[in-house]
Amino acid sequence: MWFLLEKRFSSVHDLKITNDMCVRIAVKACLPILELGIDCYGNFKGIVLYPEEFRVPEQHVDEVGVVHEHIGELCGQSSAQGPMVLSWGTIETEDSQDGHDLVIHECAHMLDTLNGDANGFPPLHASMTTRAWSDAFHTAYDKFCVMVDAEEPTQLDPYAAEDPAEFFAVASETFFTRPDILIQEFSEVYRQLAAFYKQDPYRDDTTR
Repeated sequence: MWFLLEKRFSSVHDLKITNDMCVRIAVKACLPILELGIDCYGNFKGIVLYPEEFRVPEQHVDEVGVVHEHIGELCGQSSAQGPMVLSWGTIETEDSQDGHDLVIHECAHMLDTLNGDANGFPPLHASMTTRAWSDAFHTAYDKFCVMVDAEEPTQLDPYAAEDPAEFFAVASETFFTRPDILIQEFSEVYRQLAAFYKQDPYRDDTTR
């Protein structure tokens, strides 16, 4: 209820927002913060819904320092202090059994920006150590990038190889939707996320 009252939902391209749509997004968004508290989402107010994927200008700097600009198609976008932008079409068609959840993915980015730019290193609890987090994520990310470059099969979404921030977000959505995948492929990352979110979805899954 707090999420629905606090956040402002808006849409583009004549997409009609219904109460059911808002509730569905709120339920997904509140799962990662069940044990963290509502203040974790105080850095954004707006949620913008597109009917499908949307196009945005992007740029990157190559290894020699040249800036390249292009138009990218996204299904979600988050930034510190900015709105969360979501593709409703993606939310409707995604399959959590494959480890996908766009809302949780973008909420993970929002948590990541609580201490600055999204970089895969959110503010940790006092009971956690930066060394254990770094060791787990750096080792897993490097291994995963090698696997993706070699076109080796992996159950984790290959998009996680884009950068450490995306690895954290993809790992987070998989943590909540298909914890078995994360435990099988990157058990140390799972343990760190369990400590960060203060949840253990693999153990708590009563259907297992």
